[in-house]
Amino acid sequence: MSLPDPDDGWQPPPLPRRLTDAVPVILTGSAVWLVALVVLGVLALTGTRPADVWLWACVVGVGLGALGLGVLALQRRAVARGARGAQKL
Repeated sequence: MSLPDPDDGWQPPPLPRRLTDAVPVILTGSAVWLVALVVLGVLALTGTRPADVWLWACVVGVGLGALGLGVLALQRRAVARGARGAQKL
């Protein structure tokens, strides 16, 4: 069995949307950071451990997740309006 010749215009089939959509990954990562933030925040408020760099790392993780969702929303709007430089998502 031989492989199709790429010069014949053969294209591989597109991947399913569930494998290319970044939103579930970003939401899952942000949720993990948010859970860690809540746990560390409760521990800091009860005096069990200090509010150290790990608490702030969680804050940054949640913030970067929100920023990533914002960037994806901007990209999808650009695709919807037909902008030439928009990345197809």
